Amino acid sequence: MLSIEEETFEGTFPFPPRYYAGNGFAMHFVDVGSGEPIVMLHGDPTWGYLYRHFIPPLARRYRCIVPDHMGMGKSDVPQDRSRYCLERHIANLEGLLLHLDVRDITLVLHDWGGPVGLGFATRHPERIKRLVLMNTWAFAPWPGGPFPRLLELIRSPRGEVFVLKKHGYLEPALLGTTHHTEHLTKTVLAAYHAPFPTPESRLAMLCWSRDIPVQETDVSYAEMKRIEQSLSQFSQVPILLVWGMRDPVLSPSVLQQWQHLYPQAKTHELEDASHFLQEDAPSRIVQWLEAFLRDTR
Repeated sequence: MLSIEEETFEGTFPFPPRYYAGNGFAMHFVDVGSGEPIVMLHGDPTWGYLYRHFIPPLARRYRCIVPDHMGMGKSDVPQDRSRYCLERHIANLEGLLLHLDVRDITLVLHDWGGPVGLGFATRHPERIKRLVLMNTWAFAPWPGGPFPRLLELIRSPRGEVFVLKKHGYLEPALLGTTHHTEHLTKTVLAAYHAPFPTPESRLAMLCWSRDIPVQETDVSYAEMKRIEQSLSQFSQVPILLVWGMRDPVLSPSVLQQWQHLYPQAKTHELEDASHFLQEDAPSRIVQWLEAFLRDTR
């Protein structure tokens, strides 16, 4: 049996694994192609596999860097729960990108990848050339309205058993917030399940949901507020907004917040996409992204 490091999931993720150990754990990332760097960040409960349709076409002209956050995908899973907070995830990304010394970066951000990526961007704005924001947020408190029932469950005392022992989160999250569930084939679901075979391996999924800042006493509230208050420095940066309009987690009202903050942004709305729009409409998103990159050279 292949280890997950070597696994390509029936050829759907054929990219050579690379690792960076400077953050105190083995952080997996894809690094293929050459040219200006495009850094694509996933959120919860996914990993770099989310961008498998993006990498081959973009790597023909650009350097595609796709990390797996700590505890996700092919990265290690440290068991110290205090490490799974927004500030540490930003520091992990910062360590990797400064090690690679990438500049003129296009950040492609989704879900928790938004706060993590924008956390890095607000610390290193001189390295950022463009932003692509897809069904993400970077606001405190949580802007998405009432929590979905699944997130409420994870944040409750029962969440630990539900996520770690019953492995009850990943598949309902994917199936519940992907509009075209027919795209989530047996192979695709197996790839998303692969990093999480044991209760210990599922720790990040528990911690991500519990780290969403809702009130000022939450661990990551201050860091999220720092990011939010620094976002205006990108008011002259080319920005692309791509939004799945059927998202029950981050509704179109959050898209409107981004549009108000960045009136220079170009927006594409996907009426037949939900939260995991990379699964719903990958080819359309790649076309829009390629056009955006051409138009903002």
